Amino acid sequence: MAPSKTDISQLDGWIESLTNCTPLSEPTVKLICDKAKELLVTAGNLVEVSSPVTVCGDTHGQFYDLVELFRVGGWVPNTNYIFLGDYVDRGFYGVETVTLLICLKLRITLLRGNHESRMTTQVYGFYDECLQKYGHPRVWQHLTDLFDYLPVTALVDNHILCMHGGLSPSINHLDQLRTFDRQQETPVEGPHCDLLWSDPEEEGDGWRANPRGCGYTFGEDISEMFTYTNKLSLIARAHQMVMEGYSTMHNNKVVTIFSAPNYIYRAGNQAAIMQVSTGIQNTFLTFDPNPVDRRPRLQPFPKQEFFI
Repeated sequence: MAPSKTDISQLDGWIESLTNCTPLSEPTVKLICDKAKELLVTAGNLVEVSSPVTVCGDTHGQFYDLVELFRVGGWVPNTNYIFLGDYVDRGFYGVETVTLLICLKLRITLLRGNHESRMTTQVYGFYDECLQKYGHPRVWQHLTDLFDYLPVTALVDNHILCMHGGLSPSINHLDQLRTFDRQQETPVEGPHCDLLWSDPEEEGDGWRANPRGCGYTFGEDISEMFTYTNKLSLIARAHQMVMEGYSTMHNNKVVTIFSAPNYIYRAGNQAAIMQVSTGIQNTFLTFDPNPVDRRPRLQPFPKQEFFI
């Protein structure tokens, strides 16, 4: 559904406000969520994207670092992006981060992360942030309802498969990614859950229970078989903090990309994004936290486990 000229005019104004880290009103958040649902309701679980495109990992509500990401990678619409999920929780600016990205949804691809769920956001900060900024949970409800519509995987030039977490023992072929119902709260098991929660394992082969409590860990043999079967050159995922911003493993068949520098304002890590040019040539750009970070004096969020 193409937006009207009036919608585009409003959209530019909302984006301008958000780039100044000014939260939108609750009726406006509801409106952009409704418009995004109109775009996403007919989208498949697997979105096909053409290069050139830049792939980004977790941002976790670190709004000023998202601004730094755009400074390094290029502003929309000059650069095409895929974001791999986890826009909220942890950081102080989940509302501003996710609403800006939703406004840019007309021009970028947004995938769902394991933190884009009602259950997780009530534990790791986003629910409390919405209450503090709006005085009620309606904005949280609008946004978490929208999360149910986000695609879970993207395929770049038929060669690079992108998701937030990792592979699933229930998925052997790309066509199987298209078959399950994603428009629901993230299940606690099954392929939908696995794609958002699983992790590659450096040592050992096969599938193992994931210490996170959801999804699986998978060895190099699983990555090799999946990429060979589906004629892929790379699996690009996020979900794990990496000190250098990105990390390759499984004989360069898997890359982890993390785009929240100095995670939770104390981890000391760099962030990275991956530029995919025509011909599947990948370039990694790393960056440090935005020095202009002006965090408001919010009440502390509940104590959180660090690596979920």
